[in-house]
Amino acid sequence: MKRDLLAKSLAQMGSKSGDAPAPGEGKPRSLKSMSDVLSQVSSQSAQEVDVAEIADSEIADRFDVTEGLEDLVESIRVSGQQLPALLRYRRGAGPRYEVVYGRRRIAACRALGIKVKAYIKEMDQREALVSQALENSARLERSFIEQAIFATRLEDQGFTRAEIGEVLAVDKGTLSKLIGVARDVPDAVIYGIGAAHDAGRRPWLELRRLVREPGAPAEAALLDMLPSDRTPAARLSALIAALQAGESARMMAKATRGPAAPLPRVRGSSVSYKARERRLTIQVAEAKEKGFIAYVEENLDRLYRDWQAEKES
Repeated sequence: MKRDLLAKSLAQMGSKSGDAPAPGEGKPRSLKSMSDVLSQVSSQSAQEVDVAEIADSEIADRFDVTEGLEDLVESIRVSGQQLPALLRYRRGAGPRYEVVYGRRRIAACRALGIKVKAYIKEMDQREALVSQALENSARLERSFIEQAIFATRLEDQGFTRAEIGEVLAVDKGTLSKLIGVARDVPDAVIYGIGAAHDAGRRPWLELRRLVREPGAPAEAALLDMLPSDRTPAARLSALIAALQAGESARMMAKATRGPAAPLPRVRGSSVSYKARERRLTIQVAEAKEKGFIAYVEENLDRLYRDWQAEKES
């Protein structure tokens, strides 16, 4: 199913590799109908590309490409690069290509000072994102929050939630939770915590609940609560514990204050009021007296004139 969606999305993707098409020429010819686009891409000849000519993807699929990179570097040093990356052409100044997938392979080749093996395709942002999502769903174990951030980036690019759910292989309820966490928890806090591969979805859902609570700390205060000397999962746990402690303190303070004092009432009525320095609040408890509110509103001009005349007399 996922690859069927990719096939539809990449129906116009060109098959020509080599030099980038000149601006204004349009895309290369469409590929024939295919049932497995990823297999088709891998059947093309990979090229060796200077890593200096490759820009990073605008939408990253993982937080830190250097995590565990030493093992990949050693593997490529000993056995060579087994799986090519996928690149697309860029326009304008700067590097000639942009990575679609294979960021860690490119980072490893950069560390070794060698060229990277890659397929090169002409594709738009939408096609690139679908390719990235599907290739990495087979090879990359994203953490919950990495999946959440990637889902929101797809949504920001105009993908429907049905398409995102199909590409990421998650149901509607899970997708709603993913996007909800990424939308409600500030980006700076998420990246300050890190990928937290050891944490499932429950801690992130609890963090979302806590940051949405009335009186929750602002973004800067949340960042100050993050310990810098712990793993991402431990940072997440520490932040949740600090917020839960603050929530408990607020609830205790509210309980010790006791019930609010009743508002003063107009004698013989259900009309109560609260006057502050520049505000007057009037409440009516019984339906039969709610017309009093309209009466006050209609007579405000007269009340003001009476007050002004009395003040000047």
